[in-house]
Formats: sequence, structure tokens, C-alpha cells
Amino acid sequence: MSRYTPLPVTRTRRALALLPLLGAIALAAACTTTEDPPGSAPATTSPATPSASAPPTDPPSPSASTRVTIPTSAFVELPAELRKSPRRTTPVEEALPKLCGNEFGTGGRQVTASAAMTVTYQKAGEPSSNVPQGMIHQSIFTFDGDGASGYLGRLRTALQACPSYDQSGNRVTVKSRALPGVGDEALLLTRTWPETSLNGERTGGTASSQIAVARVDTTVTVFDDQGWEGTSGNPAILDRVVRDGVRAIDAWQG
Repeated sequence: MSRYTPLPVTRTRRALALLPLLGAIALAAACTTTEDPPGSAPATTSPATPSASAPPTDPPSPSASTRVTIPTSAFVELPAELRKSPRRTTPVEEALPKLCGNEFGTGGRQVTASAAMTVTYQKAGEPSSNVPQGMIHQSIFTFDGDGASGYLGRLRTALQACPSYDQSGNRVTVKSRALPGVGDEALLLTRTWPETSLNGERTGGTASSQIAVARVDTTVTVFDDQGWEGTSGNPAILDRVVRDGVRAIDAWQG
């Protein structure tokens, strides 16, 4: 004989009565999911709960409560005559330059969003069959409070401690100066190293590339110009990109 004891009729009716209510709760929860608007670069946004304070050499770790989306329109786009290929999304950790350490990854807890894109450029008038002249990685950070100016202050201190560094067996020297007339404040760094041929032999000359950092209110943007296959970057194109990039951020901020 089975030992199964059926539920009392009253308990069975109560259980059946709960089913519609549970289904309604599940449907309401499914309808609250949101998506980022189209046409925006992937941005790291802030969780609601604060995280531990990041040390100066840690990458930006958003933890403020403000939700920010960085749109694609906030990034610079090259004019057609300089554009070798369309801008593309790039992971921030790959776009940020690294010198002696992680000098540019010091955003800390006040970062509310970050995103990066890369543009590949050519000399104006060159045939399309030629290789690119270089590429420029642009990173954008948004901050709470005075986080943007604090980022520039930490970067200046870190650069003072990094006059040179080793890269692929070559000594790279670093010089920085203020870049006037760009945003609320800006820096320009020049890296110089012994020039090598495509097969890695030194030519006796030098090669160089530049990094620009600009603050626009509570936003900071970093531009890293890299010449093609280790060659020199193009200072004139970088200068144009930096100024156009600051105007794009100004327009986004309204």
C-alpha cells in the first residue's frame, strides 16, 4: 500500500492561487531589463556599491553611482583625406600608453565611465595602396567631482619619475610640457628612441611619437600616436586630432 498522503483540499487551492501571482512577478522583472542606446562606444560604468580605493598604479576602476554612457560622437573622426580606415572600438587597457608603469591608468574610484577608439591615418594625397603612416588610440574617462583635475595631477607626478624607460632593447626618453589652448588644461609628451630599419638594425637616426592628454571640465581624453611598425608618428596630424577631439567632447557635453 502506498504511503503517499494527498494534500488537504484547502492547501491545494492555496497553492494553485499563488501561481498567477508568481507568473506576474516574473513577467514584471523581465520587463525591467534595459539596453545601452545604439551608436555608443562600450563604456565601463559604475556599480551601485563602492569598491575599495585603487592604488595610483591601478587601472581606472569605476565605482561612483552616476551612470554615464560615452557616445561614439564624443570621439574624433579623421577627415577623409587622412583616414586610412574607419575608427574602431578598442579596449581601454590596450589603448592607454604605458611608459615606466601604468601612469595613465590612475583614474581610481571617481571614474564614472571609460571607453576607447582607434583611428588609422595616412598622409594626405597618398595612394590607397600605400601602408598607413600610423594610428592614434583615443581613450575617454568621465569623472565625479574633481576627479578629472586629480587625474592630471597624478599623471604629472608620475611623469616626473619617468624621464626614460626601456622598450624592446631600446632606451626611450620622455619629455613633457603644457599644451596651451587645448581644453581646460592639457599635456604633450614626446617619446624619442633610436631608429631601426624594418629588419631591426639601427639606422643611426632617431624616431619619435607623441601622447597628448586634455581635460574638458570633468572629462579627460588621452591620445596616443603610434607610427606604423615602430616608425615615427606625425605631430601635425596628432595636433589636429587633439583639437578636433576636444571640440567633439565639448559638443557632447553641450
